[in-house]
Amino acid sequence: IFTQYVIMFALVGSLESLLTVKATDMLDPWHRKSDANRDLAAVGVGNILASVLGGLPMISEVARSSANVANGARTRWANFFHGVFLLLFLLLDLQFNDLIPTPALAAMLIGVGLKLASPREFGAVAKIGLEQLFIFCVSIVVTLATDLLLGIAAGVLLKLALSLVFGTPWQTLFRAHVKVIGQQVSVAGAAVFSTWLGIRKQLARVASHESVVLDLKDCNVVDHTVIENLHHLHRDFEVAGGNLQLEGM
Repeated sequence: IFTQYVIMFALVGSLESLLTVKATDMLDPWHRKSDANRDLAAVGVGNILASVLGGLPMISEVARSSANVANGARTRWANFFHGVFLLLFLLLDLQFNDLIPTPALAAMLIGVGLKLASPREFGAVAKIGLEQLFIFCVSIVVTLATDLLLGIAAGVLLKLALSLVFGTPWQTLFRAHVKVIGQQVSVAGAAVFSTWLGIRKQLARVASHESVVLDLKDCNVVDHTVIENLHHLHRDFEVAGGNLQLEGM
């Protein structure tokens, strides 16, 4: 049982931290990219130190991050001072901390949560596709009924099943056939969420400050996750002074 909970905390903490990084990057008005590897390393080291001192595991938190962004935070110093002030309250004025009504804190978290998961978000997902709304709702229901890890797993498995239904060859479900010739990157089979990392790795081999052509005409399926990531990548190329052209969509 001990090992089971250690693994569960590690997986849930890592996954939620990565999801928070992704969500915060999308909230960032300057469209900057966080270093996910650095974030995971920080969470891991922090949790090791916290456990040695008898503390609870910690993760990147989307509620605090979104509150920082909403109030004009621009750098990681916002998180640093957030932690410093919490530490000062705990060390110097614990009695004052106990006077803060728990319902008031709960109301603040509910308010931030409603902004992140407002009814408009369901409408926005439905406009992308009804199957996306179905995955979204199943993930939410399973998460609320069980825990975050099972909710994510249910969403991923459902997405994989729908990818196969929509025509993704099972041979390319986890590995797309990518070919790089000069400044042209060709993808065959399928460009779906489970193959995106491989596609992104090959695109990273081509200089982002140049004109790059991504050829998708030999793909049976290009899912919404890849399309969204390509939009972000196109913006990154423009910022770097280059251009990403899509063919075969």
